[in-house]
Amino acid sequence: MAKILYGVHGTGHGHAVRALTVARHYPQHEFLFVSHSDAAALLKREYHVIECYNPETPIVAHRVAAVGAVMSTLRTWGWQPRLTRMIVREIERFQPDVAISDYEYFVPRASRVAGLPCLSLDHQHIVTCARHDVPVRQRASYAVTDFAARFLFSQASEYVVTSFYRPSPHPGSLTHLVPPLLRDSVVRQTPGDGNHVLAYHGYSTSAGFYNFLRAIQRPVRVYGSNLDRTEGNLQFKPNSEDGFLDDVTSCAYVICGAGHTLISEALHLGKPLLVIPIRGAFEQFLNAHYVEKLGYGRYHEGLAPPPALIARFEAELTGFRKNIRSESFCGNADIFRLLDAFIEMKTLCAS
Repeated sequence: MAKILYGVHGTGHGHAVRALTVARHYPQHEFLFVSHSDAAALLKREYHVIECYNPETPIVAHRVAAVGAVMSTLRTWGWQPRLTRMIVREIERFQPDVAISDYEYFVPRASRVAGLPCLSLDHQHIVTCARHDVPVRQRASYAVTDFAARFLFSQASEYVVTSFYRPSPHPGSLTHLVPPLLRDSVVRQTPGDGNHVLAYHGYSTSAGFYNFLRAIQRPVRVYGSNLDRTEGNLQFKPNSEDGFLDDVTSCAYVICGAGHTLISEALHLGKPLLVIPIRGAFEQFLNAHYVEKLGYGRYHEGLAPPPALIARFEAELTGFRKNIRSESFCGNADIFRLLDAFIEMKTLCAS
């Protein structure tokens, strides 16, 4: 049995879902999580969690609140000495064999102080591990995001980056780039092509978004509002992991934000995607950019796509499905092989 300290970024649920998939795969090991906000609430249902503030990414009206993000980073810097010492004390108490970080700020730093090997396992470092050809209008956001990822979240010993797209890593990079890590419950699904659409919004949305969904000439099952009612073709559904999985497995296509976790799960299930990236979140734009570039769907920059987009998108569904179903989007075997090696050897240099 190994003891594993696991830092998890707290904004949204994608990081926590990935961390839970890892922890559930290793019931023989003991995990101690460090997290905050949304992720901490999810992780606490199954594991012991030390709450530790991290830089947050506040979202308002489907846009990154830049001032709030900067203030959160400054707050983190001000608390860094005290919170780093706190995590170092937890390392001394827990005596972990290794640490893992999913885009968490303090665990890699405290691990360096304590001499503890720390593996970064996330998607966000796709921004820094490779060069991406993006539109001119996104290059300033690209540069800022690349700098922030390197400066704030690149203190781990080694890196495993999960991604549904596979750009060429920088020459000499020691980063391991692998397909997505999927929940066992997703891997077990047998997909089918129904008539309904699955729509998901992870943050509060606008009337314009719902008006767009009403223009779709199909039933639309809507998740994210935690409502339970039907309005015309819209069936608002309460939060339910099983219900959501059933609906995404059997839908015709998915409309969602550009978070990597849901995109990866939908692609594994063979679903074309219409994605709406959060404005100002470059990693979400990059995911959306590759969805369109690789022929897996389309993206729209803005909270409410125009209804005219529906007919154009649906006319391409057959081509999207063909492109998606010619690829593999499950990297579980590769990721667990690398994790096995890191837990045993405390390095991936020989992997």
